[in-house]
Amino acid sequence: MLIRFRSSARRTAVAILLTAATSTLGATAGHADAAPIQPNPLADIPAAVLAALHPTAIRLPGLPLTAGYGADTAIVILGYGLQPDGSMRPELIQRLEAGYVQAILAPAAPVIVTGGNPHNGVTEAQAMAGWLVAHGIPADRVHTESRAETTVQNATYSQHVMESIGARSAVVVTSSNHLGRAVGDFVGAGIPVIGTLTPDQAPLRVIPFG
Repeated sequence: MLIRFRSSARRTAVAILLTAATSTLGATAGHADAAPIQPNPLADIPAAVLAALHPTAIRLPGLPLTAGYGADTAIVILGYGLQPDGSMRPELIQRLEAGYVQAILAPAAPVIVTGGNPHNGVTEAQAMAGWLVAHGIPADRVHTESRAETTVQNATYSQHVMESIGARSAVVVTSSNHLGRAVGDFVGAGIPVIGTLTPDQAPLRVIPFG
């Protein structure tokens, strides 16, 4: 169900957060690494703006995005095989870009990155966490799950992380051709999936709505 904005404050808050997300990504588009480290894109946003999103998550009119998830909902970004040297493939970076947009729109939600399969001593989750932190997401907001080698394990081990941080539901972020299987495995692990996001739904071309 589409929830319309109850106030201009919420509309303004979401527009500001979308701008923060897309401007930061736009500045580093096409680069696997962000150097130098970007500042936290939420650091200069007034508390009143962030508070305008709570306590109810709101669906953005005209976009497949939801703003305002709370601390009890984890944004879970699924890994993808690394290059032999431990660098990330474009598909994984695209998943991170989608998860990043969702993280900015839900500043109270923790972020879980899940994936093992190390290459050159680096796991998928470690590479993903490094990318998010380099793009300004606070390190203490990002939780790594570095053991999973399959989608089933992504779900099972993420559920353990969620329990440890007090999250009760998840937004699953992965590629569109992987989404159905991923959601099925997360539901099978006992995780209520209340939202999903794919790179084609939250690309760099996401723009404020009219």
